[in-house]
Amino acid sequence: MIAPDSSEGIRQSLAGFRSEREHDWKAFEDLIARAEKRSPKTLTDDELLSLPVLYRSTLSSLSVARATSLDSALIAYLEALCLRGYFYLYGARRGLIERIADFFVHDWPDAIRSLWRETLVSVALMLVGFVAGFRLVAADKTWYDAIIPGGLAAGRGPDATAEWLRQGLYDGGDGYLSTFAAYLFTHNVEVSILAFALGFALAVPTVLLILMNGCILGAMFYVFWSKGLGYEFGAWLSIHGSTELFAICIAGAAGMRIGTRIVFPGALSRVKAAATAGRVAASAMVGVAIMLLAAGLLEGFGRQLITADGLRYLIGAVFLALWGAYFYLVQAETGHGKS
Repeated sequence: MIAPDSSEGIRQSLAGFRSEREHDWKAFEDLIARAEKRSPKTLTDDELLSLPVLYRSTLSSLSVARATSLDSALIAYLEALCLRGYFYLYGARRGLIERIADFFVHDWPDAIRSLWRETLVSVALMLVGFVAGFRLVAADKTWYDAIIPGGLAAGRGPDATAEWLRQGLYDGGDGYLSTFAAYLFTHNVEVSILAFALGFALAVPTVLLILMNGCILGAMFYVFWSKGLGYEFGAWLSIHGSTELFAICIAGAAGMRIGTRIVFPGALSRVKAAATAGRVAASAMVGVAIMLLAAGLLEGFGRQLITADGLRYLIGAVFLALWGAYFYLVQAETGHGKS
């Protein structure tokens, strides 16, 4: 039990400590607050020069407070103030341009590389869905209307003539291919968002969405393949599809990362594991939005202006190679060096 005179001595010591040094703490806190809220330019030259002096004074106060076991609330206040001052005085302050550059140089490719396993699974699911959609329609044409929305199909499916389908690949025909392209892009954007957003549900909706997207492509491909236009349809799709479908697979990978971390958190709690996975997935999804924008531009301009099949395939392959090099090759050394 602490004696009354001992308690009184501690209170007097704390009061004396505060009265002697509190002015410096308040002055330092006020300068930091003004510089953070407005700009360092609002401070005078003397105030700028006093910042490191006041910071060292606050550090000295914290050291004394810890050594003498003064009021715990005071120690917590001084610790927070010193930490705030350290980050302001010595922390790396980057502008918007530097942050954007850092995202493209490190954050985005690092996130994609960390998702490589989930991305492979997502690609495999897309291929499984493609094969399933193709074979279902090949076995029974009524599956086409079940897979492709009725308003979009409108009778333009397995019964369409080869001449009409060919015309649509190169000059738009009656606008069906343009309608399908617009639908496919909108659908893929929705799939990407949902595949990521629903990943928390143990990744089950994500898997189903990726499979369904593959089914749609497989069903449509069968229609053209059955008329001897499989090569031509592949060229029509590849000019923007290599970017668009890759983006969907990455979105699916991001959703699966969150879902699997919730199920298998490892040494972390499920909440912390999900939060950690969410940061990686969020960086990947910002990149997915950029990829979908690029795919939209390719679909809107390149597909309309370029009609040579070989050139369409070449453009699709070049973009796929560029994405692969950017994510998995070119940035590998810089990303490793950073870590």
